[in-house]
Amino acid sequence: MDIKTNVEIQDWLVSYISDLLEINPDEVDVKTPFDRYGLDSSSVVGLTAELGDWLGKDLNPKLMYDYPTIEVLVDNLVQTIQ
Repeated sequence: MDIKTNVEIQDWLVSYISDLLEINPDEVDVKTPFDRYGLDSSSVVGLTAELGDWLGKDLNPKLMYDYPTIEVLVDNLVQTIQ
């Protein structure tokens, strides 16, 4: 299994959110809560499903509520998958 780094996961999330919202990746702040980006529940489910596929892990969409920013979510994911 290919272990992803903090930077790789963070870059993936920034890219995904910027594509989803049709904004420049520079506009996605890793310290801004996900709810500030206006992600609805179906977006959260889609994001966690695709992220889980990319990581090779089953991820619960609740993670995005438990870890509400890219920064804290990535830190948790890296600890979990190591």
